[in-house]
Amino acid sequence: MPTNKKPQVTAAAARRGELLSTAAEVFAEHGYNATTVRRIADHAGMLAGSLYYHFDSKESMLEEILRTFLDELWDGYDTVLAAGRGPRETLEALVIESFREIDRHRAAVAIYQKESKQLVAQDRFAFLADSQRRFEKAWLGTLERGVAEHVFRADLDVRLTYRFVRDTVWVAASWYRPGGQHSPEEIARQYLSMVLDGIAVRE
Repeated sequence: MPTNKKPQVTAAAARRGELLSTAAEVFAEHGYNATTVRRIADHAGMLAGSLYYHFDSKESMLEEILRTFLDELWDGYDTVLAAGRGPRETLEALVIESFREIDRHRAAVAIYQKESKQLVAQDRFAFLADSQRRFEKAWLGTLERGVAEHVFRADLDVRLTYRFVRDTVWVAASWYRPGGQHSPEEIARQYLSMVLDGIAVRE
């Protein structure tokens, strides 16, 4: 017997995605604490009570936004780290992957930048601290390998360099807008040309 159950599920999932996208933009613009369910509902063009049909709280919405972003980020990072590239090529690929994630999840990146220090104190957001530790290990390990293999300068302070590259890349979420004049890959290449000229061994 024919059923239309699958299209209904697909439509519900699409609507859920739209609401999360709206919530992410509101969180990014107004801040998590200042954002109410009513404000998100107003931006979504619906009653606040109707939003509870999809989500039980704004905390649930924020958790799903951040988990989705970080899951995709780590899918990309893990692929890069498993590829067996040299340290310079690995660093380049990590930067490019980071800009691709900013392109896909600009609002989520902005939220992560602004709110993660406060959120990690809550048990449900402990995954943010876990991700930060993995992030630091991946980047520091790449830089340390580059120094050991004489690809990056011997006098490089790898922790300072890591913080510089991290902040330089992710702050782009504050101004980057998808669909602009330059692709995320083009912007990444520009960043890399500036960064790597400073840390690579001179021929």
